[in-house]
Amino acid sequence: MTFPERPEPAIDAAERPMLEGWLDYHRQTLLVKCAGLTDAQLREASVPPSAFTLLGLVQHLAEVERYWFREILAGEELPDLYSTEEDPDADFQVSETATWAETEAVWRAETAAARRSAAAFGLDDFSKGVGSAGKPFNLRWIYTHMIEEYARHNGHADLVRERVDGATGV
Repeated sequence: MTFPERPEPAIDAAERPMLEGWLDYHRQTLLVKCAGLTDAQLREASVPPSAFTLLGLVQHLAEVERYWFREILAGEELPDLYSTEEDPDADFQVSETATWAETEAVWRAETAAARRSAAAFGLDDFSKGVGSAGKPFNLRWIYTHMIEEYARHNGHADLVRERVDGATGV
């Protein structure tokens, strides 16, 4: 199977393009991990009894994009996409009818909105919203956190993908 190419981040970029390049690289990596799988395969649990799936991971990362770039950085008041107050981890849970097309569209919309939100801030600018500790974050911190979030979860996605169809090195 051939997988989509990911653009390598520049090795000589200034700080902001470097951070944005690495975040985009990891965003694209997530899509590569899901490429070529059916909806059923994307809903397949990693190692039962765990309910962790690639589709659930994409839902989670859409929600994380929304939270950090729109709610925290831009200060928008938005409802959660998948989670609820009663079940804060509901973003990882997928229904039997969840499709890649719908989930990818939501994820793409949130990453596009994240880019628009970030464009209005400098790296040293603090967020309009605050986190659970009641303090704002600068954009540099948010970029660094998001790179870490994607890198960690892309490692999980490696294992799930291998479990689903045996593909490695994706």
